[in-house]
This record gives sequence, structure tokens and C-alpha cells, in this order.
Amino acid sequence: RQAVWDKLNDPDVLKACIPGCEELEKTDEHGFRATAKMKVGPVSARFKGKVTLSDLDPPNGYRISGEGEGGVAGYARGGARRRLCSWFAKGGATVALADKDGGTLLSYNVEAQIGGKLAQLGQRLINGAAKKLADEFFANFARAVQG
Repeated sequence: RQAVWDKLNDPDVLKACIPGCEELEKTDEHGFRATAKMKVGPVSARFKGKVTLSDLDPPNGYRISGEGEGGVAGYARGGARRRLCSWFAKGGATVALADKDGGTLLSYNVEAQIGGKLAQLGQRLINGAAKKLADEFFANFARAVQG
């Protein structure tokens, strides 16, 4: 469990595991500045924001939260490229670690909110995309831990 905890707090491991992450820089003991390019449904956007680790309970778990704003988000429809401007995103996951069968069981619960023009896609699509991104992150993380 301690080895998994250490990797959950390693900026290089987090950067490698976050889908679309272009930059992740530690800003303080429990904070990071991040840049990621993500696709939500038909919309792709670059996200700049901060990531914070809170409710730390080593080596049992924590809460990872992110929030930020994007510049121009674009999507293709009917052969034409369209633009959505002025959007923000907030999200997070509660992560818990437990001993299981000689290894470590990692469980998580994710939530996300998007506002501004990007919210036109609908909260259901946003939640689905957030879950997909979280699943991808934790699959990448499992490979990083096993490697």
C-alpha cells in the first residue's frame, strides 16, 4: 500500500497517467499546475488549471481535485469547424487504498462540473466523459505501479 501511495503523490507518475496531460508542475506540497488537452464528446479543448491533493490520510487515500479554464474549445459538425468559448471545469476523485489478497485495492469515486458554453453538451455527457477519463487515468496508473 505504501508503494502505491508514494506513486499517487509522484508528479512524474501523475503526469504520465493523466490522459492528455502536457504539463504538470508541483507548486507546493499538495498542489500542481497542469495543462491538458482533452476531448469531451465532439469537443476538444486545452485545459489550464490547478490540481490539489486534500483530505490526506497516508497511506489510505486522499481527494484529488482539479479546476481550470479553457480558451477556445472546438468541435466539428457537418464538415465545418465550430468554436465554443469561455468555459470552466471542476472535478475530482476520492481515492481509497486497502490491503487485499497480498496487494493493494484502489477504489475511486469521480465527479465533474463544466460551465460556460461547453456546458451546452449536457451534464450527462460530461459525467460520462469524466468517468471515462478517470477510468483511463487509473488504468494507466495500475500499469505504472505494476511496471
